[in-house]
Amino acid sequence: MPSLRPIACLALVSLIAACANPGPGEAPDGIFDPQEGPNRRVHAFNKRLDTALSGAGSAGSSVPLPVRAGIENMADTVSLPQTVVNQLLQLRLGRATRNTARFSINATVGLLGLLDPAEAMGLPEDESDFGETLHVWGLPEGSYIELPVLGPSTERDAVGMFVDIFTNPLSYVLPPNARYTATGVRLAERVLDRSEYADQIDEMLYGSADSYAQSRTIYLQNRRYELGDESAGGAGYIDPEAIDTEGF
Repeated sequence: MPSLRPIACLALVSLIAACANPGPGEAPDGIFDPQEGPNRRVHAFNKRLDTALSGAGSAGSSVPLPVRAGIENMADTVSLPQTVVNQLLQLRLGRATRNTARFSINATVGLLGLLDPAEAMGLPEDESDFGETLHVWGLPEGSYIELPVLGPSTERDAVGMFVDIFTNPLSYVLPPNARYTATGVRLAERVLDRSEYADQIDEMLYGSADSYAQSRTIYLQNRRYELGDESAGGAGYIDPEAIDTEGF
């Protein structure tokens, strides 16, 4: 495995940069968005891209449920080693142990992840990422940003996504064809997710007066809720499905 020293340096530099910015607690409404202009331009690009690809997303609704379940199970299985790495870095050893067992069961008894027998054995899906690891280490979320194609994020989560590219052990042990298959499965899961939540996403993007502000609010509150970050407004989580976007 290649040295992770450059990645650690990048995380450290990002930590210093983020600490120089005011946290969400000092920003109006808990939202720190100093790059709103560029973010809105990226959002407009992402919205056009979604419009162009929405036909592919709606096609997912016709995928048979067993096939959909198989794709989702495989996507979860190939991401589990990365989750375990992050939970070890977070010193959440119990969760890391359970996810190691979950991976072992689903990758063998579950036919390479097509099935999810671990769920029935009391080992439910439990995800983590390097953005959460940085949160556990005390890194502030920094400013809100919208990434091309990838969508809403924060400085902390953007660094996390970059580091996660290099920290999935499967990337170093699988042959190239298997790695491509794993990547394809995860992309297919994203398409299926777009289809499954099409009504909510369409309402947010095309049914609100300000889709940028709407998606920013939903992303930040949902992410903070996932992390249990009450200092950044996580306690005020709003269910995206319950938000009335009319006149927003």
